[in-house]
Amino acid sequence: MILPVVAYGDSVLKKEAVEIEKSFEGLGTLVENMFETMYNAQGVGLAAPQIGQSIRLFVVDGSPFIEEEEEEIDPRAAGLEDFKKVFINPIIHEELGEEWGFNEGCLSIPKIREEVYRKEKVVISYYDENWNYFEKITFDGYAARIIQHEYDHIQGVLFTDHLSVLKRKLLTKKLGNISKGLIVVDYRMRFPAIKKGK
Repeated sequence: MILPVVAYGDSVLKKEAVEIEKSFEGLGTLVENMFETMYNAQGVGLAAPQIGQSIRLFVVDGSPFIEEEEEEIDPRAAGLEDFKKVFINPIIHEELGEEWGFNEGCLSIPKIREEVYRKEKVVISYYDENWNYFEKITFDGYAARIIQHEYDHIQGVLFTDHLSVLKRKLLTKKLGNISKGLIVVDYRMRFPAIKKGK
């Protein structure tokens, strides 16, 4: 089932999400719905807070980056063909290497892209959808960036929080319009400033 993506301005996007137990009801269905929602919106990652659930869960599939990079193979895209994963209760232990800039976007903040600098490697522990535990796994390049972006979501951080004060100021009107639903998107969204029932 395709779920509505929560838009910028909703308080759920600014909360630190909580861990879930193995007994969490409907996890398999939720994960399926998140992948379906992400693909429908042409995203490469989706965190549970973006569909209104403040839990430490996100899904990723980096394969669209390979298609984008086909003409000129970018070493940062290595391994993305197998990078379809579910991260439950993840913990980032370290971010390593040089910082590099990339024009990031977000399904909760449509039609805004800005350069964000992140470290090139990430060391993370997590459970997958079958509750298999992966300890201190290293990802790099685009995979690391996608993880860092989605991990930010479960920490209550948005990519716009990484921008300078001036850049954020310049985006104030656009961000306000997104909250109010004054934007046309080709996927379902839930806008915080639109009263229910209208």
